[in-house]
Amino acid sequence: MNAPEKLATRIRLPSLSGDLAEFRLSAPKDFGTSRGGAFNRVALAAAHVVADPLAPARPWLETTVDWEATLAYRRYLWSLGLGVAEAMDTAQRGMGLDWRNSFELIRRSIEAARAVHGAVLFSGAGTDQLSPSARISLDDVVAAYEEQCAAIEALGGRIVLMASRALAACARSAEDYQRVYGRILAQVERPVIIHWLGEMFDPQLAGYWGTTDLDEAMKVALAVIESNLSKVEGIKISLLDRQKEIEMRSHLPQGVRMYTGDDFNYAELIEGDGSRHSDALLGIFDAIAPAASAALARLAQGDTRGLREILVPTVPLSRRLFAAPTRFYKTGLVFLAWLNGHQAHFVMAGGQQSARSLIDLAETFRLADAAGLLRDPELAAARMKHLLALNGIDG
Repeated sequence: MNAPEKLATRIRLPSLSGDLAEFRLSAPKDFGTSRGGAFNRVALAAAHVVADPLAPARPWLETTVDWEATLAYRRYLWSLGLGVAEAMDTAQRGMGLDWRNSFELIRRSIEAARAVHGAVLFSGAGTDQLSPSARISLDDVVAAYEEQCAAIEALGGRIVLMASRALAACARSAEDYQRVYGRILAQVERPVIIHWLGEMFDPQLAGYWGTTDLDEAMKVALAVIESNLSKVEGIKISLLDRQKEIEMRSHLPQGVRMYTGDDFNYAELIEGDGSRHSDALLGIFDAIAPAASAALARLAQGDTRGLREILVPTVPLSRRLFAAPTRFYKTGLVFLAWLNGHQAHFVMAGGQQSARSLIDLAETFRLADAAGLLRDPELAAARMKHLLALNGIDG
């Protein structure tokens, strides 16, 4: 006699129209991820932090972090062969995580990486000691960058040179950007990844590189790279504009990598056009790590069809997570980490778990299921029902 078929886990979820509708969860996909072979793309996941919901209030700190759960998530990403981009905007940098906490996170992550064979780690250096204002000077910006870069390199860390709100506030021309970046890049010990973060991710970075014209901004960024070639490992652009990324990577000097930060179009940008491709530094890799690892392994074997079959179904989920207002995408990442049992609660620094509506979270739930990314459907459904019940909804 055949074993009875297991009934699908069911839950009632709010729909986009606001009604409750029954939803049947699918079986999770077996991505078959392993660290058996090397990828032929550099793949960095910008990782979220796990807040400590029970820590006592400390007025002099912007947030409190559950260090063990946070580091456990980094070890999970490394176990899948992915690198980690630490203390980036995904970690609520500048939206709950200040420089003091960021440095502690970087220090702990560098130490943890040393215990993991082959672990790759880059850490964000910025200027968030400063409050953005037209009253600060370029020298103030340089000093802030110098402090953070020196602190990270003193630990043996590699740097992602983050876009600066303070520089955007006080710079008056493209030449100001070239001057500041030139001074910092002249001092770093090892080549860095420059991070160009679009205003959809951070409105305070509007007009970065001294202009709101993206073509002109690209020319300024390329001039910075060309003037400091030995100090630039690559550039990450997060503009959610596929064509601008393709255009810019076609102009990059030999040996300088384009790291896609396009959470809408990453599948095709990573695959490339047969001539050039993008490597990856992506917030969405935090949420789709098993799929990303499996897809990159297929690509390294020359199986582009396999890459598409695994990665393309994750794109609708990513587009939902990074929908406007894009800067609140971290809420969706932490929500999925909670659903998948990587952390015990759905609480974020600054209360940002409330930055997305229940209807939005329900759609995120559906799309994660469609991509096969809810690794334990019963746990995910139980946690979603709990969240709904807290809001007076019987799921």
